Amino acid sequence: MKTLTATFGLMALSTMPAFAQMNHGMDHSNMPMSSEQVESAVHTKAIVNAIGDGTANVSHGPIPEIGWPAMTMDLPVLENAEMMGEISAGDEVTLMLVKGSDGMYSIGAMMPN
Repeated sequence: MKTLTATFGLMALSTMPAFAQMNHGMDHSNMPMSSEQVESAVHTKAIVNAIGDGTANVSHGPIPEIGWPAMTMDLPVLENAEMMGEISAGDEVTLMLVKGSDGMYSIGAMMPN
């Protein structure tokens, strides 16, 4: 029993770095952005209304971390944004919003729920 407990303990410790890099099911470890951007990223659920060249129109609930009420809005999609799976209009997704040096938020990643 002690061996089994020790084995599970070692397994948990060895996987902690991977879990530390994940947030809301998104693995941020390979994203081409600064660690500050990843650490300050905000995650929210949204409905995709439309996806265009470099933008996405989404409807989201309140995002208290950044003081946003529920709204429908166009958000820029970063050129290197990670799109995790097939995403179409009408899909519910989790967005990772990244604050740029201009203080504006953009979509850094989008994952279907």
